[in-house]
Amino acid sequence: MSRSLLFIPGNNPSMIQNSDLYEADAVIFDLEDSVLLQHKDAARDLVKTYLEQLNLLSCQVIVRINGMETPFLKMDLEALAYDYVDAFMIPNATHGAIEYVTNQIKELEQFRHLKKEIKLIPIVETPYALLQVKEIMKMDRVSGVLFGAEDYSTNMSIKRTKQGEEILFARNMISIAAKAYNKEAYDTPFTDVNDINGLKEDVKLAKQLGFSGKAAIHPRQIDTINELFSPSKEDILYAERILKEAKKDTKGVFSIEGKMIDAPIIARAQKIMTQAKLYGLLGETND
Repeated sequence: MSRSLLFIPGNNPSMIQNSDLYEADAVIFDLEDSVLLQHKDAARDLVKTYLEQLNLLSCQVIVRINGMETPFLKMDLEALAYDYVDAFMIPNATHGAIEYVTNQIKELEQFRHLKKEIKLIPIVETPYALLQVKEIMKMDRVSGVLFGAEDYSTNMSIKRTKQGEEILFARNMISIAAKAYNKEAYDTPFTDVNDINGLKEDVKLAKQLGFSGKAAIHPRQIDTINELFSPSKEDILYAERILKEAKKDTKGVFSIEGKMIDAPIIARAQKIMTQAKLYGLLGETND
């Protein structure tokens, strides 16, 4: 469960070396869009060296590999399918691409006797993938999906706006599919790194639509994303009150300040407390 996922170019040594300082819940070492064709091999080697020898990360480690249409995908998997990678992010994802990558990883996990199963985070960035999102979410190794609004908009021949009205339907489809199969939905990055107010509004909308986190393209976006995707102090205190009353009640339905509290609201309170514990927020309510 990650609130913030920070893209780090695989050919940027200084950002890679400082990736433990950015306080993102997950870092995405990018071997795809941010790396020029002639730098692919060097970027792969750089990320591999860091993760093997210098990895100080306590957050989730994701690697965005190159796509099915390139000769680099298999090399990326061969080089980086080890226990220090939590998930591979698949660009231009389709059901077929995920099946192929899954089979490749299974072979490598068995051959290398890895201790854990490497998860997959497909990027939904084409109309075709959006139509397949339900089937994609159902796949066992998929832990969540990322919405890639820039490529999606290009493929749809529509203009991207900060308000995001043109991608509202796609966002809804992705978040609903994720919730239906108990997977994570990560929202598209907000590309204007200097507009923090615009970022705040975009994060609020993504959270309201049901996304569990948001990707970032600059470290300065992380604090805002983490704050807004975290339960507020008021949320935590109210959830604590609900759960306290739920322990006393024997009928399953009760009221707090005239508002009916039943099983769905209790479940939401439990989820809020789980998030608060995960993000280290429980002590803040006693400040």
